[in-house]
This record gives sequence, C-alpha cells and structure tokens, in this order.
Amino acid sequence: MSEYVVIRLAAEDRAVEWVLVDSNGTRRSGVSSGDLEQAAAAAGDHAVIVLVPAEDVLLTSVTIPARSTAKIRTALPFALEENLADDVEDLHFAIGDRQENNRLPVAVVSHEKMSRWQNRLNEAGIVPVMLVAENHGLAKIPGTLSLMVDDETVMFNDGADTEFGMQEVKPSDVLVIAGQLGETQQEDGENSGHLIVFCTPEQDENLSHDWIALRHELHSVDVNVLPDGVLPKLAVTVAAGHGINLLQGSYGKTTEYGPLLRPWKLAALLLLGLTIVGMALKGVGYYQLLQDEATLRAQFNAEYRLLRPGDTREIIDPLATIQSLRRGTEASAAPRVFLPSLRELGAALDANSGAEIEAISYRAGIVDLRLTVPDVATLDNIQKAVSASGRFRASIQSTDQVADKINGRIQIREAGT
Repeated sequence: MSEYVVIRLAAEDRAVEWVLVDSNGTRRSGVSSGDLEQAAAAAGDHAVIVLVPAEDVLLTSVTIPARSTAKIRTALPFALEENLADDVEDLHFAIGDRQENNRLPVAVVSHEKMSRWQNRLNEAGIVPVMLVAENHGLAKIPGTLSLMVDDETVMFNDGADTEFGMQEVKPSDVLVIAGQLGETQQEDGENSGHLIVFCTPEQDENLSHDWIALRHELHSVDVNVLPDGVLPKLAVTVAAGHGINLLQGSYGKTTEYGPLLRPWKLAALLLLGLTIVGMALKGVGYYQLLQDEATLRAQFNAEYRLLRPGDTREIIDPLATIQSLRRGTEASAAPRVFLPSLRELGAALDANSGAEIEAISYRAGIVDLRLTVPDVATLDNIQKAVSASGRFRASIQSTDQVADKINGRIQIREAGT
C-alpha cells in the first residue's frame, strides 16, 4: 500500500488544497489549504499527485489499431486534429490504458498550460509522480451518469467514453450538452437514466430546484453531500490508479541514476579496485612469461647450434624444429643393414671363388642378392658365411641351372627380424 499527498491546483491567486490518502482508497488526513510551499512542506517524503483544473484538459477517446506507444503518439495528432480548435503543435497528448472496447482514452492539454503548472510546482520544490485532470477523480460507473459540482465547476461522465468539466453552468445544462436531456432524450419519452451527484452542502442547497427538475426528467437522481468538500472524493479515486497521467512524452520523468547508484558506491569502488589489481597481476604475469620465453628460446638456440652448427637461420617455431630433429633421429636409428651386410657378403665371396654378383637391391632392411656360382655347394657356403657372424641371417630363395652355372638368389636381413 502506498500513501500519496494529493494537491488540487487552483488559479495562481487562489490557495491550493491537499489531503493524504492511500492507494486502497482510504483518506488519511483532513483537508488542508494554503500556498504551494506549505503543501510541499506538508508532503514531506510522500509521493505527490497533482490535480489540475478539469476545464483546461480535453478528455476523449480514439480508435488507433497500433500497439506501439511510439506509433500511437505519432498517430494521435492526426486522428484528433479535426476535433481540436488549436494547432496540434501547440498541444500535448497523453494516453491511458486501452479500454475493453479497444478505444484509447486520451487527455489533451496545451503546452502553455503544462509549462505554467510545472513552473509553479518547480518553484515550490514539488516533483509529482502524477499530473491528472481533476475530473478523473469522478469515478465512472457503467450505465450511470455521474456529476460533481464544486463552486463554479461541474464535472460529468456518462460511465463510458464521455467526460468533461465546465464552468458557470447548471447541472441540467451539462446534461443537455452531454445529450442526456432535451431534444436528444430517448424518443419513447422514458426517463434517460440514473444520475448520481456529488456536491458540497452549499451547492446542494443552491441547486435544490435543479434536483427536483432532474428527477422529473431522469429515472433517478441520487445526491451525495460532501461535507469536507470534493477533494477527498477526487483524491481517493486517482490514488487508486484511475486517470491519465499527463506526465508523458517530453514531460515524463527522467530517471536520475545518481541516487540509485549511490548506495552501491563503495561496492563499485571495491570492484573497480579488484579489477585494477587483477589486471595489474595479469600484466606482471604476462611480462614474466615473456621473459621466461626469451630465456627458453636462447637456451634452445644454444642447444640446437650444438646439434647443427652449420644451421644459422632464425628458429621461428621451436616445436616444429624439435619434431624435425625427432624424425631425423628416428630415421637414423633404423637398423643399419645394407653396408654391414655388404661387408659380410664381401668376405663370403672372397672365401668362395667363382661367384659373381648379377644384381643387388636393398629395401626396408632387407638385401636381395642375385648371383652366379659354379655349383649349389658354393651358394650354400656363401649363405652360411654371411649367417656365421650371428648379426645377419641369410637364406637361399631360389636356384636355377643355366648351362654349367647356377643362378641363385639370396636374401639377407638382420638376425631376429
């Protein structure tokens, strides 16, 4: 539940009235009057709602299909300009909540009036949360005509889309203007409807003859006397959320972030400090990593130059260089068969005269030898001589008789493979 001080704004040469109410529609104080400075002092820390004269605000409704607030604001002047006496550039348009019949309530007031009201309030140090036409304080009752009389002002609504305020007119004149009496009365002659009236005791007495006349014209007339004036009735209605807030668009409240952020100032400073310290530590760590990288790169280059003293090029990618060295090492670590096997083969051929090598090949650690010998015994001796060292294993793969010679094929590989 929220509490509001509702101030009824009068002409500049007249005192204003105010009262404390809550959002549940309950009055919390008596009605006070004075100047705006006194009202501001009385409001204290309470939120303030300001009621402006009904005759200065045009209340109407319009059908605009658009749902976007920006599009509605753009379309409003064009939708209403034919019904307005002033140029739309001189007018301020405020919108209310869309009704069940899809019509959009609109309040229209001149920029000159808005500026004047705001200047008066600013001078008194009053910042209202709502600026509402006072006749919005006359609640709408579906199917019922509602009328409020206060001094020279008469406020009216028909419970639907029609509502306005006028000065220096009688209630019966207002009903005629609203189309509820006179020539516009129902053709069957039956009474037009139910009327509920709110007024001060003085107005009730002054208008007693008007009430009698209206009771003959309407189905019923219920007069409610407000001994404390009309402000409490208006105030509890607008405090409950009824009415169009004129503080929209360029007159809307701008959010001041300073007061909102002030409670978080210390936490923000601590967070900023932690962020700076964290970034500084990251910077120090990054610098240390750069130094370590330079040291490791120098060590790597020194070791690399020992392995390959003739390679003086700049090492860009140490990892790729290491992988290249590893591949070279792996290749050189493969079983060395070819040259040692040739040494063993040469010794075997020296011991067995008459043998001639026809072809020799080496692949994947295996030596294939094709040779011509005088007989099979010589071929067998060569095979045994190569195998006798124990490092190599020689095997005869094939023998062929060609004339008086033997063509044979011997395969030599490392022992154990």
